[in-house]
Amino acid sequence: MVTTATPVQVVYKRPASLSDTPTHYCPGCTHGIAHRLIAEVMDEMNIRERAIGVAPVGCSVFAYNYFTCDFVEAAHGRAPAMATGIKRVLPDRVVFTYQGDGDMASIGMSEIVHAAGRGENITVIFINNAIYGMTGGQMAPTSLPGQKTTSSPTGRDVESMGFPMKMAELLSQLEGAGYVVRRSLHDPKNIRMAKKAIRLAFETQIRGLGFSMVELLSTCNTNWGVSVLEAMQYLKDHMLPVYPIGDYKVSPALENLRV
Repeated sequence: MVTTATPVQVVYKRPASLSDTPTHYCPGCTHGIAHRLIAEVMDEMNIRERAIGVAPVGCSVFAYNYFTCDFVEAAHGRAPAMATGIKRVLPDRVVFTYQGDGDMASIGMSEIVHAAGRGENITVIFINNAIYGMTGGQMAPTSLPGQKTTSSPTGRDVESMGFPMKMAELLSQLEGAGYVVRRSLHDPKNIRMAKKAIRLAFETQIRGLGFSMVELLSTCNTNWGVSVLEAMQYLKDHMLPVYPIGDYKVSPALENLRV
C-alpha cells in the first residue's frame, strides 16, 4: 500500500535578520523578544542590507552577534552620538541604536536628549526593565518608587533618590522628535503592538521625519528575584501604572499608517 505523506507547512521560523547564535541572556529575559521583533521588521521592510545597528554597554552589549545586519559597538551611553555620525556620513542607511535604561537614561542622558533635540534622523529601541541588569541589579534611573534593588535594599525613596525618569514623556517634548511611543513585552497583544511601533519608527527615519524612539517595557526576572511568569505579572501590575503605554508624539505624516 502506498501512502502519501502530509506536506509540512512552515508557520514559524528564524528571521533572516537574526543570526543562528545562542544568546547570553538569562532564561526568560525579554531582550530575545525585542531582538526578534526588530529582525522580523527588517525582513518585512527589506532593509537589512542597508541597516546599521549600534550596540550599547549593558546586558545587550553583544547585540552585534545576534543580528545579520551591520553593527558597531559604542562606549557606554554614547550610542546616539555614534548613530548620529554614521547617519550623517551615510544618510541612505537605516541606523538604529539598541539601549537599556542604564545606558540611555543615566550615563547617556545628555547624548539622547541632544540627539532628539537636534532631530537626528535615527531610530532608538529603548529597553526599560527598571534596573541595572548586567552589573548586579542596582537601582536605575527608571527604577520604581519603593522598588528594592542591591543599591536601594529598603526600596527607592523618592525624597532622597528622586523619581523615575520617564523617557518617552521627556523626549516627546522636543521639537526634533518625530515619533516617540511606549510599548510593552509582557503578553502577546502588547508584543504585536510593539512590532507595529518598531516598524513605524523605522518608517519615520526612512521618510526623514526626524528622531524616533520606541520604549519597550521589559522584564529582568533574575535581578527582580522572581520567576519568569511572576516577572511578567510584576510588569503588568507595577510598571504599567508608572509607565503608561501610549503614543507620546507622532508626526502628522505618519497618521495614515497608524493602526
